[in-house]
Amino acid sequence: MAQRTVVVASGVGLHARPAKLFTQAAAATGLGVTIAKGDGPPVDAASILRVMALGVKHGEEVTISAEGDGADEALDGLAELLATDLDAVKPA
Repeated sequence: MAQRTVVVASGVGLHARPAKLFTQAAAATGLGVTIAKGDGPPVDAASILRVMALGVKHGEEVTISAEGDGADEALDGLAELLATDLDAVKPA
């Protein structure tokens, strides 16, 4: 199982728009991606409700995990997304 630990850069943490962008990207990988805050249990990273329920704030660490072909590449992309201030990125 591939894992990455990332500090969340978005000013509002994983709430609203940043959570939406992250969960959409996690679902698009086609892999079973999970996300966990601290020592808490991992949740489905493609579920916006579960991700928002983690209550991840700006500057907190999360661990994302995935298994399967392309897991490392998928997690690299998701980690980069979490390390970006998604509040500052203008919608296309």
